[in-house]
Amino acid sequence: QVQLVESGGGSVQAGGSLRLSCAASGDIISRNCMAWFRQAPGKEREGVAAIYVGDGSTHYADSVKGRFTISRDEAKNTMYLQMSSLKPEDTSMYYCAIDWLSTMTQCTKIDYRDHDIWGQGTQVTVSS
Repeated sequence: QVQLVESGGGSVQAGGSLRLSCAASGDIISRNCMAWFRQAPGKEREGVAAIYVGDGSTHYADSVKGRFTISRDEAKNTMYLQMSSLKPEDTSMYYCAIDWLSTMTQCTKIDYRDHDIWGQGTQVTVSS
C-alpha cells in the first residue's frame, strides 16, 4: 500500500509563505485524487486543495483560493502545497491524503470521508 510522508511545516509570520511536500511511496494511479487537509484543535478536518491525477485538474477551498497552489511532480512522486499570504487562521496540522478510486467530480468535493490513505501530518503555525 502507498504511504505518504509530509514535510515542510513550520512557523511563519502573517503574510509569509511555506511550501509543504507530500512524498508518496509506491505507484500513483490515474484514478487517484490527492489532497491536502487541515485540522485545528477542536475543529473538524477541512479540505484545502485537491488534484485529480488523471487530468491534473485542481480544486481549492474558498478560504485558500488565490493564496495556495497545489501541484504534483510525477517524476519525484511528490505533491506540493505552496502557501502564500498566510494568515493566523491558517494555523493548523496539515495532512496529505489519497482517495484511491476517485472520480473527477468526487475529487472536487475535497471530502475527508472519501480519502483512504493518510500521512502523519505537519504543523503550520502563523503568527500575527
